[in-house]
Amino acid sequence: METGPEISLRAEPIFHLGSFTVTNSLLLGALAALLLIILGLVLRRKLTLIPSGIQNVAETALEGLLGLMDSVLGSRHLSEKYLPLVATIFVFVLTSNWLGLLPGMGSILVREGASHVPLLRSPSADLNFTLGLAIVAVLAINVFGVAAIGIWKHAGKFFNFKNPILFSVGFLELISEFARMVSFSFRLFGNVFAGEVLLIIIGFLVPYIVPLPFLFLEIFVGLIQAFIFAMLTLVFIAGAVAENH
Repeated sequence: METGPEISLRAEPIFHLGSFTVTNSLLLGALAALLLIILGLVLRRKLTLIPSGIQNVAETALEGLLGLMDSVLGSRHLSEKYLPLVATIFVFVLTSNWLGLLPGMGSILVREGASHVPLLRSPSADLNFTLGLAIVAVLAINVFGVAAIGIWKHAGKFFNFKNPILFSVGFLELISEFARMVSFSFRLFGNVFAGEVLLIIIGFLVPYIVPLPFLFLEIFVGLIQAFIFAMLTLVFIAGAVAENH
């Protein structure tokens, strides 16, 4: 009797380096990072004054992203200053999401203990990855805030003892920083993991043609989730670097 596909909420370990466990999502995340590094080095060596081909596409996308950041931050100088973080988050999350949708990602199995587990799994379908990314984003937002307006003014957004109302507002702001980490991580994890489960189930029940529309839907969802993560980071940066009035 044919059994259905096994779905694991957590990333599965595939091998160990001493006491360090390497999971399938960690392996694909490392491959995504390596791919982007190699692509960046290749593009850097082929930069020309008159862009063409992929350089032209990259510059057009970069200018579009800077224009979008300008509308949020109100300054090209600030946009260029915070571009590395926002663009890195968008490109890395997008690459991770799309690599997880490639054929064979969930069907190439390796033996781990008494069972077989997928060799590769989308990093965004692992809560450890999304939570780690969320912590990095929120910490960077606060570091940018301290650098822009000073440590005391930035801390004053959270600790204000002038009156009970301002103290309560500051306390809620402090709680919201932790809520952002939870919101960031679970939004990305939930959408990507649910999409992978949907594709696995549809592919198991109706393996031909029918899964294609769902695959294209997940490609779009992967793009949207990367965009939302990056744009929310940008909006929170804009709030952190602005002084309270």
